[in-house]
Amino acid sequence: MIARWRRLAVCAAAALAWDSAAAHAAERFVLVVSGAAGSPSIAEEHAQWRKTLLQALDAPLRVPGDHVIVLAGRPADDATSATRERVEAAFATLRARMRPADLLCIVLIGHGTFDGIEAKFNLVGPDLEAGEWNALIGRLAGRVVVVNTTGASYPFLERLASPGRVVIVATASPAQKYDTVFPRFFTAAFADAESDLDKDGRTSIGEAFTYASTRARHWYERRGQLPTELGLLDDNGDGVGQEAGKPGPDGAVASRLFLDAGPEAATSADPAISELIARRDALEAAVDELKRKRAFMPPEDHARELERVLVDLARLSRRIRAGS
Repeated sequence: MIARWRRLAVCAAAALAWDSAAAHAAERFVLVVSGAAGSPSIAEEHAQWRKTLLQALDAPLRVPGDHVIVLAGRPADDATSATRERVEAAFATLRARMRPADLLCIVLIGHGTFDGIEAKFNLVGPDLEAGEWNALIGRLAGRVVVVNTTGASYPFLERLASPGRVVIVATASPAQKYDTVFPRFFTAAFADAESDLDKDGRTSIGEAFTYASTRARHWYERRGQLPTELGLLDDNGDGVGQEAGKPGPDGAVASRLFLDAGPEAATSADPAISELIARRDALEAAVDELKRKRAFMPPEDHARELERVLVDLARLSRRIRAGS
């Protein structure tokens, strides 16, 4: 019970941090790490996936170019090589730039290993173990999405799980350790209108996960093969994970996170509107947190707090629509 209340305290603190930071428009950052490929043909495939994702980040998502960091599996003396030192330097840069309202999406493309004790993402040279990734991420302000698209990515789910953080992996057990097709479809999701399941003109992180998971499953079905991968998503911090399309406690946070700035921000040059949009996003996150806390709060307290947040959210939405 004590552990549960500690988790709730962390969730509440995160929601308050997002709300207090919402006076500034949220920035979007992306870190793409494409590790050691292993062969020229695989390196070419990884390069195509990176290109697909980077094109989507440029348009339609319009993530500012200086907010995107790409490290790829080139020789270790290359300035953008995916080495341990350059990954750590990228996190130092992000730590200096990110604020609590900001969003960072980390996409890992390549290979992974798990020996039953340590789970690693293969870099050029010495690797980083999952616990080391977690330590780097834990020093950042803001919201974080981690997408490990590799085989043997399953242990990252539990080791990187944290309240309010979205963790996506391509495999659902330690036995699933072979090359995956999940990254082919995840990197394509943000430029394909079919990924927009609710037809609101945007693709959320949750929708991109569902798109990639569904297409990966169909990829194996068309070939008459048993799938050797199964994507999982965790965004409630319990480290368990949930399949796409299956009922469960995960998905609420991921469904509200986007790599684009949103239609209102795209059409408004008014800083005041941008601030309102950021505040609205923080309140939506607070609603998600309250939904998860329902089982641990007295019913009257939960209903009262949820009503307060929903009323504030409705008022903000009206102000945004009115343009003032």
